[in-house]
Amino acid sequence: MRLHTVALISLLTVMCPAAYTLAQQTTQLRDAPIASPEQRALMHSGPEWALIAPHLPNPETASAASLETAGDVLRARRFPEDALDYYGYAMARGGDVSELLNKMGVTRLELRQNAMAHEMFLRTVRLHKKDAIAWNNLGVTEYVVKNYIAAIGDYKHASKLDRKSAVYHSNLGMAYFGSRDIDGARRQFATAIELDPGIMLERDTGGTTAHIVGTENYSELCFEIAKLYAHEHKDAETRLWLAKAYENGYDVRDGLRTDVLLQAYQKDPQILQMLNDTDQLKAKRTGTIAPSLRETSMNLN
Repeated sequence: MRLHTVALISLLTVMCPAAYTLAQQTTQLRDAPIASPEQRALMHSGPEWALIAPHLPNPETASAASLETAGDVLRARRFPEDALDYYGYAMARGGDVSELLNKMGVTRLELRQNAMAHEMFLRTVRLHKKDAIAWNNLGVTEYVVKNYIAAIGDYKHASKLDRKSAVYHSNLGMAYFGSRDIDGARRQFATAIELDPGIMLERDTGGTTAHIVGTENYSELCFEIAKLYAHEHKDAETRLWLAKAYENGYDVRDGLRTDVLLQAYQKDPQILQMLNDTDQLKAKRTGTIAPSLRETSMNLN
């Protein structure tokens, strides 16, 4: 790692003196250990590394684009330290600083190094105040530490710069939800779903735009999303999110009785079957007797 750091700084000093200070600071952040030398050597001793290593470009002669691509491959193959190295090499060879800092920051997020990711994204928005992706990612680092007010501000920046991004509206909704502004959360989730009906499903795009999909109140969030889909008369999605809510501990039976939007689903055969199946599964885990489908139907009437 230290040899990689020296090589990066040497390249910058010769080729791009104006970027030296920024890269030196970035390199100092990258020096924080993710894995011990022994752990990294062990990762490099496996068969997957043996397949990748011969094809990695030379940091001193390769183009910024090829070095960045190598970083992407290494990140996808779960070699995060090496990915960070190659993003740094790409920066030294004149790559897009904002894009590379975003990728380095997302890699740090994936490694649960939130403070370092925050610094990456903060530098990016200072360099390019209209970088919507960086504003969104900065908001994620605030959300993770429950600084919801700051996260809301960052996500608003991102959504104003790119109003067509469902991810930004979804993340803004999560921040409102975290701050218990349920009405604000509903508005943002509704906009996100309108832009991308599948936005709330968990997925890893592998890109540079961080997407928050979790919360401490996940079961309640699932129920709120079910209500949004019910309003749009999207039955399959409504059932899916009701199932998620119930599986995670939300009292869906009570919710179906008391919520005007969802009362129509009280006798939905698929919902009744889902409730019954989940009860049976829970019963097997706890050793208790779950109600039958007939009993469940009667309770909902």
